[in-house]
Amino acid sequence: MKKHLQFLLLCCAAVAGGCKNEASSGTDAEMDRFIDELMSRMTIEEKIGQTNLIPPDGSIISGPAVDSKTGERIKRNEIGAILNLDGAAKIRETQQLALESSPNRIPLIFGMDVIHGYKTIFPIPLGLSATWNMTAIEEAARISAVEASANGICWTFSPMVDIARDARWGRIAEGAGEDPWLGAQIAKAYVRGYQGDLSENTDILACMKHYALYGASDGGKDYNTVDMGRQRMFNVYMPPFKAAVEAGVGSVMSAFNEVDGIPAGANKWLLTDVLREEWGFDGFVVSDWDAVREMTVHGIGDIQEVSARALKAGLDMDMGSEGLVGTLKKSYDEGRVTMKQIDAACRRILEAKYKLGLFKDPFKYCNEERTAREIFTPEHREAARRIAAESFVLLKNDNRILPLEKHGRIAVVGPLADNRANMLGTWTVSADLDSPVSVLEGIKDAVKWKATVEYARGSNLTYDRELEQRASHAGKGFPRDTRTDKQLQDEALAAASRADVVVAVMGEAAEMSGESSSRVSLDIPDAQKDLLKKLAATGKPVVLVLCTGRPLTLTREQENLGAILNIWFPGTEAGHAVADVLFGEVNPSGKLTATWPRSVGQEPLYYNYKNTGRPPRADGTITKYTTGYIDQTYLPLYPFGFGLSYTEFRYGELRLDKTEMAENGEITASVEVANTGKYEGQEVVQLYIRDLVGSVTRPLKELKGFEKIRLQPGEKKTVTFRIDASMLRFYDHDLNFVCEPGDFEVMVGGNSQDVQTARFTLK
Repeated sequence: MKKHLQFLLLCCAAVAGGCKNEASSGTDAEMDRFIDELMSRMTIEEKIGQTNLIPPDGSIISGPAVDSKTGERIKRNEIGAILNLDGAAKIRETQQLALESSPNRIPLIFGMDVIHGYKTIFPIPLGLSATWNMTAIEEAARISAVEASANGICWTFSPMVDIARDARWGRIAEGAGEDPWLGAQIAKAYVRGYQGDLSENTDILACMKHYALYGASDGGKDYNTVDMGRQRMFNVYMPPFKAAVEAGVGSVMSAFNEVDGIPAGANKWLLTDVLREEWGFDGFVVSDWDAVREMTVHGIGDIQEVSARALKAGLDMDMGSEGLVGTLKKSYDEGRVTMKQIDAACRRILEAKYKLGLFKDPFKYCNEERTAREIFTPEHREAARRIAAESFVLLKNDNRILPLEKHGRIAVVGPLADNRANMLGTWTVSADLDSPVSVLEGIKDAVKWKATVEYARGSNLTYDRELEQRASHAGKGFPRDTRTDKQLQDEALAAASRADVVVAVMGEAAEMSGESSSRVSLDIPDAQKDLLKKLAATGKPVVLVLCTGRPLTLTREQENLGAILNIWFPGTEAGHAVADVLFGEVNPSGKLTATWPRSVGQEPLYYNYKNTGRPPRADGTITKYTTGYIDQTYLPLYPFGFGLSYTEFRYGELRLDKTEMAENGEITASVEVANTGKYEGQEVVQLYIRDLVGSVTRPLKELKGFEKIRLQPGEKKTVTFRIDASMLRFYDHDLNFVCEPGDFEVMVGGNSQDVQTARFTLK
């Protein structure tokens, strides 16, 4: 296996410039000398203490660090890093205590879940991926790093690069969707945005997660087991992780799930053989929250045993369990672990602190002047507004309902219309929950005196009070309206009857997706679904502004509503961004990065599936004795890469400059795209390739490139893709990374389903 991955390093090149390893390629001799000398002075207890990552106790937050329980542990050198301690002044105080307490003046690392923003919140990662704009994603990560670092944070537990193909899994909201190639490009953009070159006090350490296969959990249930062959693992699920390593990511978080029957945090093949020896990762590995202790529940040993197994497997830091700090000395005394193994973990953590510049300046990230001037700035909010608008996906727009005019009477209804906190989405640890602009506020601000805006809540989140309570998490409560369901509906229907158009802001609450938020239903919650049906029955044009952290099943809504605009959870500038798109200041250009099913029974669902011996009909017709269902077409409601615009794009004929290619050659594929509508717009032109005959079965199509273009009305542009052998490589049965001669199909179009096709042969 080592051979095939070494071959990969030589052969793999992505469309946009290759897969060259961008991580540090050599040993920093000065760093090595420094750490060698430092570790020679450290006791075994000090070394083990570096492996311990804990949250602060309440007393350190509310009082002097020195008097807190956390402070006492710092004085005993039992802590190497702290998570979710916020504020430059408090972090400076805590760092000072660590330096004074450590015989060797070893600084702490301060980490936080900065997932899609610090104070200025951007769309959830699944929404960011829908921009298909690597510059925008990198910009969002950069602004997040600037703000977090301005308040003392130097390490973020992001990006999440898990491939997710089952919308039931709540954490699909935190990733880039279903495609390995696109996921790899996005992973690199995040790492660049967060880390820079780690030389500035605005650069923070990134942490790719969850390594590995977390997004493939059985049944879409969070924390669940994963069972997968290695060929599929390397062709589908590993590319974004490897890409992040190539981009130089500084840390890795191991996953909760098992891989080949061994929990990821104690899996030597995963953490050492692949990650370090074959991919060349030189940072440190941290567990997910309490995951070391949870391995005892998995059933592979007691806390001492699993902690020793984790260390020997390649885990360097324990988040929350305190299994390593609590047992490794005993395990060393008993011969279960060696000093070499302890030293390896300690060294990797010290190297991260060195690369962050904390030994040179432990207070590098504790500049309160930066806190005052670089957080939640007008410039950052403007970027959040612009990027949010670019993330929205127009799913339907019959009879050109959108864009709306700024006149007449607009009814704004729905439990999410006048809700600020839920616009943030999941994982916004440091956000001010009252800071976002609600959709209602954004619409009112946009129309001002030009139109009349009438608001009615219309329903509660759901009829299920217990589900509503479970969705009210992380401070994002959903206060229940005490009026009857009929009273709420009647108010909304009355407002609709007086309106020229209805804007229904509905969908999931923020915490209905994310961690521990798997769902067996992918419908819009029942109370809202019933209200939508009655609004549609009024005969008034209805625009569904959909809030969601995952693909939903919108079959009925697609049939009955005039327009559907998916806004994900847009973040701080939600209302302004929504208004920009609704009223045509911005033409929507988002494209789906996860396939949307017709019903939950289709899950897991993804575009790049393989043929069977009895494939279904291409047009989706239900046929017996083929791969599909007898009660519904196998085709999705909205395919991967789908998204409408206020304008229209016409694709010309797909052309190849030749039909044969040598392994060291290339073919050029080109297509002319014209804007035939009335609005300026952006189109994501997508390139897919199919290997028609292989030594192992291959997907029907795979994304291999894209270009996002902007065209004025009447403007045309020829989009060109260069295809070379690197784009045709895959892992074969023996996990060799190969490119096999034969026939290939090239497909180009505006989504994965509506494409033109041409053929060439690789000699």
